[in-house]
Amino acid sequence: MKLPLFSAAILLTALVGCNDSKTSKMTEKTENNPLLVESTLPYGAPDFSKIKDEHYRPALLKGMALQNERIAAIANSNETPTFENTIIALEKSGVELERASAVFNALTEANTNDTLKVLQKELSPKVAEHADGIHLNEKLFARIKALYDKRESLKLDAESLKLLENYYEDFVVAGANLSATDKETLKKYNSELASLETDFNQTLLEGSLAAAQTINGQKVAIVNTTQQPLLSELPDRNARKQLFEASWNRTDGGAHNTNDILKRIALLRAKKAELLGFKNYAEWSLQRTMAKTPAAIAQFFKDLVPASVGKAKVEAKEIQAQIAKTGGNFTLEPYDWNFYAEQVRKAKYDLDENEIKPYFELKNALENGVFYAATKLYGITFKERKDIPVYHPDVLVYELFEEDGTPLGLFYGDFFARESKRGGAWMSNFVNQSKLLGTKPVIYNVCNYVKPAEGKPALLTYDELTTLFHEFGHALHGFFANQQYASLSGTAVARDFVEFPSQFNEHWALYPDILKNYAVHYETKQPIPQALIDKIKKASTFNEGYAFTEVLAAANLDLQWHTIPSDTIINNVSDFEKKALERTGLWVKEVPPRYRSSYFAHIFGGGYGAGYYSYQWTEMLCHDAYQWFEENGGLTRANGQRFRDLILSKGNTMDYEKMYLAFRGKAPAIEPLLKARGLK
Repeated sequence: MKLPLFSAAILLTALVGCNDSKTSKMTEKTENNPLLVESTLPYGAPDFSKIKDEHYRPALLKGMALQNERIAAIANSNETPTFENTIIALEKSGVELERASAVFNALTEANTNDTLKVLQKELSPKVAEHADGIHLNEKLFARIKALYDKRESLKLDAESLKLLENYYEDFVVAGANLSATDKETLKKYNSELASLETDFNQTLLEGSLAAAQTINGQKVAIVNTTQQPLLSELPDRNARKQLFEASWNRTDGGAHNTNDILKRIALLRAKKAELLGFKNYAEWSLQRTMAKTPAAIAQFFKDLVPASVGKAKVEAKEIQAQIAKTGGNFTLEPYDWNFYAEQVRKAKYDLDENEIKPYFELKNALENGVFYAATKLYGITFKERKDIPVYHPDVLVYELFEEDGTPLGLFYGDFFARESKRGGAWMSNFVNQSKLLGTKPVIYNVCNYVKPAEGKPALLTYDELTTLFHEFGHALHGFFANQQYASLSGTAVARDFVEFPSQFNEHWALYPDILKNYAVHYETKQPIPQALIDKIKKASTFNEGYAFTEVLAAANLDLQWHTIPSDTIINNVSDFEKKALERTGLWVKEVPPRYRSSYFAHIFGGGYGAGYYSYQWTEMLCHDAYQWFEENGGLTRANGQRFRDLILSKGNTMDYEKMYLAFRGKAPAIEPLLKARGLK
């Protein structure tokens, strides 16, 4: 996801391995560097027909140098600080760096190689130092503070006032009020953290690749979560155990051990927070979120855990009974769960995933499902663009238009897994919307669906289908941005708000008017039978005790890691995990966390430290918001426009609680979430 100005380039610390021998061989190219000039393609889209690996290093270094020159000019100006000569100048200062880093970040995550891995490791601490050089610049902060202190008399419009306040808060949160000595200490912490986060990600990718297993003569790759897709299909218990343990232990010891790295990250973050005057990292990190405090999150979890764990234990008994029913004489283990849960699901709902997939062909689901829903709700239309250069042959490009035909932006879809791509699914921008800069959004979604054999269709599971809707929900948040300033635009919002539009968009996957438009058999072209739709809906809350408990366990691990004091002694990561989950009522032997700490990339390398709770928090928002739609006529053009106007177009221009209240008319309730999960 897009991060606020100055920290956007910190995503250079993304995920991948390293080979330092290649750095010295890279050619310094600043002349005619396509990353240092505005692209001539529509919407300023990156010209991948011109961008080469050797362009990244000089472009990123030059981008930092140019921004430093502009920052120095602002900070050392003899003119009285004004909004224009300080805040607007600051907003424009990093254009080249943001352009280059946006492309580099995308490629290091979605299509990396040895050269990019080397560069990533080299530059991540430099980028952290660059950000510190801006945030800890005393003269620059003095000018910002002078404006902030008299902000009420400046007669700024609401968005400009928000921008000023945002910059002031950015600098304070980053340590601008520290003493000179403490600033130097903070710089060391930030530089080391940037390197450690890169190390974590690179070690994790290498460990995941190395953990691949050969089962029944086929190589099986390890995906990012604890449970693995194939576990639901393997009748051989030893094979299940083999695959599960390969996942569980991928970076726990051996050549790809991340435990020492993550312990150092957690303790350094705690030191950083204490240096900045906070009890722990979570308290520091949550200041500008919707939740605001660790205590609020702990209470939120306390309201969810009993119902979730209670249902998971009931499900465990059902699965144990299924094991006995099929002649098994053993106690349920985590690696048994998905295999026997699938049997229970088939028995209770007569639903087979393989029966569903032929109706969910990828491109049809995208164009006639995801896009169609956006057209019905928001009036926008889509046109495929095969003339736009892409970074990989699998990538699709579409142009979006408003209802009146006005161009809206470009969308890139990169859907298939490959070894050069990290696991998971995500959205980000190549170009952010900004009226000040005259830019419209260029956005990409990345997924990891299995690529079919040549000439075969890409058929999605129901979970994969909802991921398609989810990620495009993020894209809509970016496309409907309507801000003057890029640093407040679109998805530049708190973690516990940014997942709201994406999770909300999942609701349209099974909405009758949408479903009938795309759910057709890829061979017969017959619509999906109503009986099968009914089965999918009835089964939608099946296994939700397990599913919700595993994510709550991961979210609680995140919070526990980020509420420790800096003098905590952690001898064993596994012991820390068990005690943390026992304290919060989430230690369920049969239900391991969705991510074990040693491969929890979201929090130790992906920007979600003390923020993984956001998925559950925004799930509360999305179900509560959908209830408003149900109460007001469902999927209609008018309702879509209201959601766009009051939520999707607002960016980071107002308080999140006030934004939600303006749409919903009341604070979000937890009951729709519990109902949707089948927990109430």
